[in-house]
Amino acid sequence: MGDHLEKSQHALLNEGDENEMEIFGYRTQGCRKALCLIGSIFSLGMLPLVFYWRPAWRVWANCVPCSLQEADVVLLKTTDEFKIYSWKKVIWISLSALSSTSGLTPDHPLITDEGYIINRAIRKPDLKVRYIKVQKIRYVWNNLEGQFQKIGSLEDWLSSAKIHQKFGLGLTSEEQEIRRLICGPNAIDVEITPIWKLLIKEVLNPFYIFQLFSVCLWFSEDYKEYALAIILMSVISIALTVYDLRQQSVKLHHLVESHNSITVSVYERKAGAQDLESRLLVPGDLLILTGSRVQMPCDAILIDGSCVVDEGMLTGESIPVTKTPLSQTASSVPWKMQSEADPRRHVLFCGTEVIQAKAAGSGAVRAVVLQTGFNTAKGDLVRSILYPKPMNFKLYRDAIRFLLCLVGTATIGMVYTLCVYVLSGEPPEEVVRKALDVITIAVPPALPAALTTGIIYAQRRLKKKGIFCISPQRINVCGQLNLVCFDKTGTLTRGGLDPWGVVPCDQNGFQAVHSFASGKALPQGPLCAAMASCHSLILLDGTIQGDPLDLKMFEATKWEMTASGDDFHIKEMLAHTIVVKPTDMVAQVPAEGLAIVHQFPFSSALQRMTVIVQEMGGGRLAFMKGAPERVASFCQPDTVPTSFISELQIYTTQGFRVIALAYKKLEMDCPTTALMREKVESDLVFLGLLILENRLKEETKPVLEELISARIRTVMITGDNLQTAITVARKSGMVSEGQKVILVEANEATGSSSASISWKLVEEKKPGPFGSQDTYINIREEVPENGRDGSYHFALSGKSFHVISQYFSSLLPKILINGTIFARMSPGQKSSLVEEFQKLDYFVGMCGDGANDCGALKMAHVGISLSEQEASVASPFTSKTPNIECVPHLIKPAGRLISPPLLLSVVLNILLSLAMHIVGFILVQKQPWYIMDYHSVCPVRNESASALAASPSVPEKTRSNSTFASFENTTIWFLGTINCIFVALVFSKGKPFRQPTYTNYIFVLVLILQMGVCLFILFADIPEMHRRLDLLCTPVLWRVYILIMISSNFVVSLAVEKAIIENRALWIAVKRCFGYQSKSQYRIWQRNLANDSSWPPLNQTSYSDMQGVSYSNPVFESNEEQL
Repeated sequence: MGDHLEKSQHALLNEGDENEMEIFGYRTQGCRKALCLIGSIFSLGMLPLVFYWRPAWRVWANCVPCSLQEADVVLLKTTDEFKIYSWKKVIWISLSALSSTSGLTPDHPLITDEGYIINRAIRKPDLKVRYIKVQKIRYVWNNLEGQFQKIGSLEDWLSSAKIHQKFGLGLTSEEQEIRRLICGPNAIDVEITPIWKLLIKEVLNPFYIFQLFSVCLWFSEDYKEYALAIILMSVISIALTVYDLRQQSVKLHHLVESHNSITVSVYERKAGAQDLESRLLVPGDLLILTGSRVQMPCDAILIDGSCVVDEGMLTGESIPVTKTPLSQTASSVPWKMQSEADPRRHVLFCGTEVIQAKAAGSGAVRAVVLQTGFNTAKGDLVRSILYPKPMNFKLYRDAIRFLLCLVGTATIGMVYTLCVYVLSGEPPEEVVRKALDVITIAVPPALPAALTTGIIYAQRRLKKKGIFCISPQRINVCGQLNLVCFDKTGTLTRGGLDPWGVVPCDQNGFQAVHSFASGKALPQGPLCAAMASCHSLILLDGTIQGDPLDLKMFEATKWEMTASGDDFHIKEMLAHTIVVKPTDMVAQVPAEGLAIVHQFPFSSALQRMTVIVQEMGGGRLAFMKGAPERVASFCQPDTVPTSFISELQIYTTQGFRVIALAYKKLEMDCPTTALMREKVESDLVFLGLLILENRLKEETKPVLEELISARIRTVMITGDNLQTAITVARKSGMVSEGQKVILVEANEATGSSSASISWKLVEEKKPGPFGSQDTYINIREEVPENGRDGSYHFALSGKSFHVISQYFSSLLPKILINGTIFARMSPGQKSSLVEEFQKLDYFVGMCGDGANDCGALKMAHVGISLSEQEASVASPFTSKTPNIECVPHLIKPAGRLISPPLLLSVVLNILLSLAMHIVGFILVQKQPWYIMDYHSVCPVRNESASALAASPSVPEKTRSNSTFASFENTTIWFLGTINCIFVALVFSKGKPFRQPTYTNYIFVLVLILQMGVCLFILFADIPEMHRRLDLLCTPVLWRVYILIMISSNFVVSLAVEKAIIENRALWIAVKRCFGYQSKSQYRIWQRNLANDSSWPPLNQTSYSDMQGVSYSNPVFESNEEQL
């Protein structure tokens, strides 16, 4: 019975997802609740405060365990390393109101089909639904499967045929009402958090509670000045934090509120089309899209017509994207898996703008609502801002260790204080007060204020540099980065590609290069027609818009683009279809123009795009463009020149971007909409190569050199050609001169042979033939003597990375230790690679500019999006400056909280300060004018200090009212206060993380002012000031001695910092002497590989000994499949 209860009480929520949680069922018990209420009263509110800090304790105290089916409270625990607890109440929804208006009964046909989660959630016969709301998402109780499941989306198992059949004619009003009640409103509601809520949340932080305790203690000891100073600092810190949080809340609210109140046209099965407020949309509704510039209020699957969408709000790229309808096939496979193409090409995402909607035939553009509210793509990004992933990393652990060290020190001090005061016979209340006082000294109450102010200051400093942050806690992590991944195109190289030339081919092979710089018109023919029509450009308000590469390619043809009029009639061609025509400047035109009647959009996964065009007064053609190796694989072998590989090498080795073009003639009697992509993209005729120049940005090489000199690894992850990536890596300095590049190529297992992996050294200069059809790299057959000296880099493609992950998982860490160039990587593979680096204990940064980088940007410890949109929510950091200069700006200000050099610096400064204080304490007692009963040695009648020193009978015998005033306290106070100023200067290091201290003018000015005040107090003879500060007047000569001691300590501290703390050679020698070795996984692998004489293997091929999959990365798989 107990085992059964334990099993039914516990389950997993979002199993396998990034936000996976454990869920436990509990039932509230009246007597326990009453006891907790009594405890709250008698503890003066301390018990509720503890429950606020520890939600699990609250549930355990108030409730008893039960099955999830009976629970009225659930306890949630994250499955990551943090194990964060939270609790939620189980809420009931009653459908009884619908039963009277709609005649809803337990056996109604609408709710008997249990293939849908909504129907499974309805408890019969009382027609009630149980749900919980976690991080803005509703989870309903599935009565059939006995678990909580996410609601607000169409089921994943639905096939395209089922979507068309079930939702193609819209929902009935009864279905809409049921779904509306269970799924909730279609809104991304981000309320502006009231200031009082933010204030209470900030004040209830454990640090501030400790601060309150400290201040109360100090006031009880009449220690008002410091207490007031701490109160002032805390008030300023809390005010800054609340203001910053409030501004973020307002900004996020304004970002999403406009999409919550849009009027849309919805087709209802019985009533037809009707206008509806977007908040009332439910999954399965049929949207009718008309006009242009329509904001999408939900995620929807396009089932009829085509759309051009601006997805800049989600990706940071304001480039029009063409969306095609989900075709209705007889297959029963889920719609996301019915084609190898990216399913996102059918989805209109919430928050994006439909620039243009074109109907097919006489119908309307129709889309089925896929997801609503926070389930949408935009809702998911907003939730990632509202509930950011906790930052553990090394910084978090360091902070805990630091606090534990302080607590340990405080405990020792408290025990010592208790012993001293008890033995001296002090009153009990005084003993307790002094013991608690030690804790407030060892654990600085000003620490939270200082940390908060530092984060806010860092955030504002980054904003001045054009870097915007939506996750402030990640700022501290930036200083930990030791590996940074970069996208290539638009990040390391210029975003715009300039056409350099084309290499046509015919039956005799490749022809002479046509250079665009010559000014001559491009020869007319299929190659020119392919360049003019194979793109996703649109005509908006008379302006051609679209992908910069497509735009440059089209402009090179000197053709023009127009939209067909309403009176334009060609079979199967719609009005306002894009038509491209040669201009008057072009001679020998074979056709009047081409109408683009259908598109198969470009996909990063497919690495190609295809269009179907109609010749004016001619036949129908299909054009394809894409990665050369992909396009060639779809062409008739006899049309691909035999010199294809060597010709491609000529341009890729020089760093050019190469795109291949191909075409075929289509039959006129087959309707365009009936043509499958697989049929169109077969038996093509190879046309030639388009060569585009992609230059490095001016800032790329200096920044990469700076990172490499700081021993921060740099890695390139690109979707471009492998040889082009290698060339860019060499030109940018990512691969230095003299360093070798080793090509790692892996092939999947086939029916007769197992998976293989080969290692080949890339030749840097001499081009030559190479037999593989997949990569075009010059290979050196001989192995040089320095081939295994450690100065090498691995280069591999996304296909090889996937095969290695599956069949050679034991080799993956070895390859990643020196893996620098990763080409032809899909978006999912980019995310997977970042995670694999993290498994090796690297702190990974990712810098990219495109939609393909979004997954990797979110996966990395620090993601930096190069976008001009401040409101981009694709990554924690967004730089308005479109180059990688932002990376050093992020890394430099942040440093390590705990590291051996920093700890030693603190310890040595403490020891030096302690020695100085001891010397001052002893020396003052040995002075001839030191008399315990006298409280001032200032002369009454202008006697000289020397005379005073010779005759101690001259001092003024004025006893101070304070019991604290003494020559020892006076000396120690001056030594300690002025030394704090010098320590601040010593700790304010410049390189490698900051600019020189003197460049911080405000900081230097504050130090000068503080020093001036201290020197004034030291040398001024003002009795009233001394009396108020509990100081005694000392001879001028002794004050000079104090200054000499402080200056000597300052000079020694600086010398220690330079000679020991910042001496890297010394630290390396110390590590070797004591045998210290880093425990980070990548360090362990580096040491192992350095001692392996057989690594790296060169000019070898290895085979796996299994046919199955030994390794799978769930991140890779999920990123490829999810929207």
